[in-house]
Amino acid sequence: MSVQDKVEKVQRKNRPVEPKVKELIARCKSVILGTIDAEGTPNSSYAPYVQMGNKLYILVSFMARHTKNLRDLKKVSVMFIEDESETKQIYARERLTIDATTEQIERGTELWDKAAAGLTEAHGKILEILLGMEDFILIELTPIKGSYVNGFGSAYYVDTNLEIITHRNDVNHTAIKDK
Repeated sequence: MSVQDKVEKVQRKNRPVEPKVKELIARCKSVILGTIDAEGTPNSSYAPYVQMGNKLYILVSFMARHTKNLRDLKKVSVMFIEDESETKQIYARERLTIDATTEQIERGTELWDKAAAGLTEAHGKILEILLGMEDFILIELTPIKGSYVNGFGSAYYVDTNLEIITHRNDVNHTAIKDK
């Protein structure tokens, strides 16, 4: 059996798995952040978050490279991903990647207070200290579009409300041609 035949057999066998976007988000206490700086240099990081509606809120320090990127360039790629210790197949970890815009929320506003309370409830008393530090700012992440994958052949487009739009079945994997 050729490699292509094996690939096609696996793809026929693997049917899309029921999307569980909300459950993945609820299991994650932090998000992975992909930002770029003004020169286009990429930076990967993470931040604990709280979700309010379809938006995410993170409290970040200017001691971290990503903070200036988030504030000044106003865009980010955010990833929620299944814990490695819980996955059955490392190449098919459940994950949600979101393209989002960013906006700094000013201290003392009603939104700041609400997000700060949510972060404190989600992540504990450490927030009482962090919220009192000048170098920490609150960033709102607003989803634009996304992609959710929960297995081979089980990938979906996600909308601004973090809801599944449609199954991404437009492209199949192909094997390298036998020589």
